[in-house]
Amino acid sequence: MRPARPLSVMLLFALVLSAAACSGAPGPRAWAASVCTALTPWRTEIGSLTSRAQQQITVNTTPGQAKENLGRLFAGAQDASEKARAGVVKAGVPDVQNGKQIADGFTGALAGLRDAYGRAATGIEALATAPAKAFYAQVAKVVDQLNTDYKASSLDTTKLNSPELKQAFDEVPECR
Repeated sequence: MRPARPLSVMLLFALVLSAAACSGAPGPRAWAASVCTALTPWRTEIGSLTSRAQQQITVNTTPGQAKENLGRLFAGAQDASEKARAGVVKAGVPDVQNGKQIADGFTGALAGLRDAYGRAATGIEALATAPAKAFYAQVAKVVDQLNTDYKASSLDTTKLNSPELKQAFDEVPECR
């Protein structure tokens, strides 16, 4: 009976488990492709909603119509941001240095954007539509706050530097 054998088996078992845990993380290219697949419809939707929101502000609508349309647009942006966030969560954690921090940065930024749009939708919903001049002044304040919240939620890519991911985002077709 050798005492080293059970220790060797335990060490081998621990090594196999740690290797199995590492191998489940997607590589940089796979992660970038998944993230871009989640973000592409979000970007399209946000662009469309932003364009429609700008039209609502410039088109001659009643305050009631503007309130309904802007509320619907901001709620749509909130939903689109949540779908994108969930898609990035589903992508997992990339197998790169600081992969968890990078994945958390992406999901955190999208959660912040989702929440900013939600606050804007709630802000619009709370506005009285009369008098019209006051309504539109308050809409401008809600939009200004949305812009501030949006900037605060932006992903700071300077802290999430990964040469492997940068290359993957530049190369995978899903990100073009």
